[in-house]
Amino acid sequence: MCSRIGQNYSCSEAKLRASQYSNGVFRNNRPVRSIKVFIAVLTFLGVAGLSSGAQHRVASPYQGEGDGVSVGGNWVEFRSEEKMTGHKKVRFELQADNYLSLSPDYKPRIEIVCTNRKYTYADFNPGMRLGPPNRPGFWGQPQIEVMVRIDDTHHYHGWNWIRGRFLSMDKGTAREVLGAHIFKVQIPGPRGPEIAEFSPAGLDLARVREACDLKPKKPSKD
Repeated sequence: MCSRIGQNYSCSEAKLRASQYSNGVFRNNRPVRSIKVFIAVLTFLGVAGLSSGAQHRVASPYQGEGDGVSVGGNWVEFRSEEKMTGHKKVRFELQADNYLSLSPDYKPRIEIVCTNRKYTYADFNPGMRLGPPNRPGFWGQPQIEVMVRIDDTHHYHGWNWIRGRFLSMDKGTAREVLGAHIFKVQIPGPRGPEIAEFSPAGLDLARVREACDLKPKKPSKD
């Protein structure tokens, strides 16, 4: 038998009265209802914010190329399709942390480009006009000698000079960048050496393997 201050009720009656009392309190209690609405709004805004962050996109500067998506760290992935061949292209772009002296509005960047899941090429774009070539390549092609730092190692490379705007990186350096934490490129400039500094850590390597069949390589200390 259930009891309430000296009065006797059956258990079913007591439960019914408790249910009616509870419903009455929450239906008529505006502060409680306001709190519920406030919590619901916060939850919705939180979910919307997470969704917006996950779908963050970067506008592509090239016609026919889709907007880029973040693929870890400071890397952005862009996809496109060649109109005549139907070849699928993927471009991974990493912008520098700094600007060079002659280009205060455009950061240096590297691009790794793959076609139909195969590595195609990698470029270094300093964001400023390059000086003339300072050495010939193996086949006599114009090159600029650069100094590259990958984490705690550094090397000199001859990168092909492309129309005074880009330098074609070697595949070995491109692979070393994928797994690096520090990447710096020093090039000659009219005011002396210029250094572009990158933070390549955080890249989703699975995306690179899927798009390029390219794996990171540890830099040699030789």
